[in-house]
Amino acid sequence: MKLITFTVPCYNSADYMERCINSLIKAGDMAEIIIVNDGSSDKTGEIAHHYEKLYPNMIRAVDKENGGHGSGVNTGLRMAQGKYFKVVDSDDWLDEKSLKRLMNRLVCWEKKGISLDLIVCNYIYDHLYEPEKNHKTSYKNIFKHGRLSTWNDMGIWKPSQYLIMHALYFRTEILRESGLVLPEHMFYVDNIFTCQPLHLVKRICYLDLDLYHYFIGREDQSVNESVHISRIDQQLYITEYLLKNIDMRKCRSVSRKLEMYQLRYLSIMMTISNIYLLKIGTEEALEKRRRLWADVKEYDPNIYYYLRGLTLSGLTMIPGSIGRSIAVHGYDIAQKLISFN
Repeated sequence: MKLITFTVPCYNSADYMERCINSLIKAGDMAEIIIVNDGSSDKTGEIAHHYEKLYPNMIRAVDKENGGHGSGVNTGLRMAQGKYFKVVDSDDWLDEKSLKRLMNRLVCWEKKGISLDLIVCNYIYDHLYEPEKNHKTSYKNIFKHGRLSTWNDMGIWKPSQYLIMHALYFRTEILRESGLVLPEHMFYVDNIFTCQPLHLVKRICYLDLDLYHYFIGREDQSVNESVHISRIDQQLYITEYLLKNIDMRKCRSVSRKLEMYQLRYLSIMMTISNIYLLKIGTEEALEKRRRLWADVKEYDPNIYYYLRGLTLSGLTMIPGSIGRSIAVHGYDIAQKLISFN
């Protein structure tokens, strides 16, 4: 039995994927690694199959037509045999010591018959070429290290802090039960992966391990601001997808704190959408901004009034050109302080 499945979606990743895979191999025989070659035109597939031959009991390589990051995750989830499921992007990597500690925990829990729905660990924004900018996000203000928790045990979130894919290790069956199938040929689908299954999560454990290294620095990364702006329609699509597919009633039935967290996440997505539309600044972009808010109001007036209130998204809607300028400059200051892209 495999305790965890690591899925590595790869597209033209030949220049850096070996660093990622080599870090995952340190997990040992209780882990499996699924390398998904998403229609690459470089040597990605060749490298993936080379690793499969070297580690036949641990690594599986699969070639498929290009479908985007979400398609790679979907493929890995369909194939996964591990009890827990983790996506590791091909330009990222896991810390060796922290990974061994995670695996020791998984073995210990399995021996004791403990089954979790979600494991949360720290991640590091790794500016490999500018290490002075490196910083980590931990969750020790949200959950107690090593303690079995529920959503009701959550502490108070910092303004820049939320759960992202890099921090999360779901029980595989939770993802499948949630019906998770990510859109293909679409960026920013990690937001769906992060939010859609949460109402099914009952047992959580946070481990204060600096495990995931989130590489920042490639000019073509989807989080790069200029790239993100060029893909604003995909950001808007994912924002509206979350609005219409996160069932707040189910979240509320699990925990009022979970409902408030999901609303907060929607506010963050609306904030990003609004800021980038303001940065574009054309009449077309401002019209998209107006339509986005109109769609929110039509879908659920209660969510609309919450998001337009004293939230981050509400602060991006200060009227007039001065209000727009304040919103954009506030974002730029936050970006410099946090270095999140």
